[in-house]
Amino acid sequence: MNEFLPFSRPSIDEATIAGVAETLRSGWITSGPKVQEFERQLSEYFGGRFVRTFNSGTCTMEIALRIAGIGQGDEVITTPISWVATANVILEVGATPVFADVDPVTRNIDLDEVEVAITPRTKAIIPVYLAGKPVDMDHLYKIAARHKLRVIEDAAQAIGSTWQGKPIGSFGDFVSFSFQANKNITTSEGGCLVLNNAEEAALAEKYRLQGVTRSGYDGIEVDVLGGKFNMTDIAAAIGLGQFAQLNVFTAQRRKLARHYFDTLGEVFEIQTGAQLPPADFENTNWHLFQVVLPERINRADFMAHMKDKNIGIGYHYAPIHLFKLYRALGFKEGMFPIAERIGRQIVSLPMFAAMSESDVERTCVAMCEVLKN
Repeated sequence: MNEFLPFSRPSIDEATIAGVAETLRSGWITSGPKVQEFERQLSEYFGGRFVRTFNSGTCTMEIALRIAGIGQGDEVITTPISWVATANVILEVGATPVFADVDPVTRNIDLDEVEVAITPRTKAIIPVYLAGKPVDMDHLYKIAARHKLRVIEDAAQAIGSTWQGKPIGSFGDFVSFSFQANKNITTSEGGCLVLNNAEEAALAEKYRLQGVTRSGYDGIEVDVLGGKFNMTDIAAAIGLGQFAQLNVFTAQRRKLARHYFDTLGEVFEIQTGAQLPPADFENTNWHLFQVVLPERINRADFMAHMKDKNIGIGYHYAPIHLFKLYRALGFKEGMFPIAERIGRQIVSLPMFAAMSESDVERTCVAMCEVLKN
């Protein structure tokens, strides 16, 4: 039998491993020169914008909300289809999450539904770029400008994605990226926040390390309540090695995605009732290759049968508003029917840079056999 094919696996080369070893030998393993260099390279990639790194792609969104002054009494609109952190950070700052249903094709937040959900209490929008596919960025920022809203882009999955030829993160308002283990580039755990100006960057630095500002040899002051969110030099060393390969990784993922479409063919959806993702090879970095199963298929059974064929399947994501924490806030089944259907039936097929086209073919053959039988 073929060896197990996971749905995701990081590609860490020997040069990156050597870079981590060099950092460990240096004696400087917390935030230091590697973090500064990683931030410098990220800033250059994002067109010279201010970038600060953190120990997760979750705290980045919380800090963006705090910098924007969002808290008690404010509403923030987001999607029900995301990792729960996207909504949790809204609760963390004392604001109220408001969900808008998703588009049935892109599976991203429906921007027309966002506009319907806006009230006088709305202060921000957190769009999520599922599988790395951006929303219509022009439409998003027109809505934000019309209603004077801040935008905190949850671009956790979108490093390497573009809009009209420009990298996601090189324009817009706050943009949050994750470098968690299954992302297109990783620092093992970590993230970064793209900011608008030096003042926001300085405030982000305070929030990531207990609110501290240092001056001179022994000057120290605390004027905001911060946390412990700094990235280590060990993580940054991994990030530098990964970031150097971003374009190669993105090109390979797009090649694999094309091969999924070519292998499955034009009649796949008709024959199986499953729904493929939009075939976007211009903007999407193909962080995930996701299929929405037909209602006749039990997802857990599908995943089990694929595991029997030594193929790992993930699913991203369960609808946030149906978790107990959010039901307790008044959300219930039936409120966002498109998100609920997608959240019930979506699966993530294997997709990572080290895969081969034969891995894609093997996955497609197995999936078609399970769906037909």
